Amino acid sequence: MITKRQLGLGLLIIAITGIVALLTVDLVGAGAFQGIGPAQRLGLLACGIVALTGATLIPLGDKPA
Repeated sequence: MITKRQLGLGLLIIAITGIVALLTVDLVGAGAFQGIGPAQRLGLLACGIVALTGATLIPLGDKPA
């Protein structure tokens, strides 16, 4: 069974990977916008919410999720 700590760490890792991927797309220069476009902003916002949710689950310990 998965614990809240494991779920939180998984969500945090997924969110950080998403943020790095979105910023890497900007470095590569894909897309029509200079800088961070509107779709990337929404993606960063979504990843931030997932990261915040994951971070709040980590201190809850070994309780089942």
